[in-house]
Amino acid sequence: MVDSLSAPERRLFRVGTFNLCNLALPERDFYPGEAYSRDDYLKKLTWIGRQLDRMKVDIVGFQEVFHQGALKEALHRSEYHRQHTIVMAEGAGRGPGLALATRFPVLDQRVYEDFPPGSALELDGAELPIRQFSHPVLAVDLALTDTIQCTAFVIHLKSKRPTLADGVDRGDPVEVAKGYARSLIRRAAEATALRCILMEVLQDRRYPVIVMGDVNDNHTAVTTQIVAGQPPWECWPYRKKAPVWDVLLYQVKDIQARLGYGDHYYTHIHNGHYDSLDHIMVSEEFAAQNRDRIGRVTYVSVYNDHLFDQTLLDETIEPWKSDHGQVVATIELDPPPSTLPTLPMRRG
Repeated sequence: MVDSLSAPERRLFRVGTFNLCNLALPERDFYPGEAYSRDDYLKKLTWIGRQLDRMKVDIVGFQEVFHQGALKEALHRSEYHRQHTIVMAEGAGRGPGLALATRFPVLDQRVYEDFPPGSALELDGAELPIRQFSHPVLAVDLALTDTIQCTAFVIHLKSKRPTLADGVDRGDPVEVAKGYARSLIRRAAEATALRCILMEVLQDRRYPVIVMGDVNDNHTAVTTQIVAGQPPWECWPYRKKAPVWDVLLYQVKDIQARLGYGDHYYTHIHNGHYDSLDHIMVSEEFAAQNRDRIGRVTYVSVYNDHLFDQTLLDETIEPWKSDHGQVVATIELDPPPSTLPTLPMRRG
């Protein structure tokens, strides 16, 4: 078992999110007709290991993992991460799953495939027939120190890729518009269901939560804000703000901007558009402005130097690299608290 933080000089830890872009074992189709050659697979493992050695994270959430064995091999390519514990959530059907790797002791884990009760959306009296996540949600309880526990969520919401009906003309602008609308509706439904799950660990508890993953939208998009929650109006009195802060998640992108370290935050480039699709969010226990915090985000790094605008160059990203950048947040724990945050009670 990996040790939790203990020494004063180790009260800094790093959290990352990494969309691996279809990590699968060689010569096995991850999508119909798509598979890695042995050579490309080994190149992908080496590239992932090098990226991880740059990131040097203590907790990392992975998306698009088809085979846990491939992820284990990738971590063994990294000097820093080869001893990390892996927790896996298999994908639905033959789709990709999620994983978390950490050096902290794992206390418990949960996988959510179905929407929780009460999270279904209704519109004009009709309930939307969406009951499951397109990718599972992984929750892992960790021991950061002997006295501080935390829950880390790894997420991957529905992509922006249009969901087209069978047999339609894929070049028809109206059908394409409908396809984008279907994807957006599903992503919004998933964001709402995820928010319901998060409320159980956020509300009325002094308990740290970290959410990391590919949200498939930028930080100001409605779907992303559904997950994070809406901040209280500045003019409200404290007694009215406090319950809102209690269930709010803070984007590390916004924290970085307020620290004045610059803003070069993009994790994906598509058709000339620079987007921030990959996010890390933290609960108020890691927000500097919270007087009862147990720690704070001190720095955010984005590893996107392998990305380039393909509309400007006659090149494509090598198949063994990811088409996403990686995000890393450094968190510094405050001096040991006098009380121990306890794991939240789960509803039956």
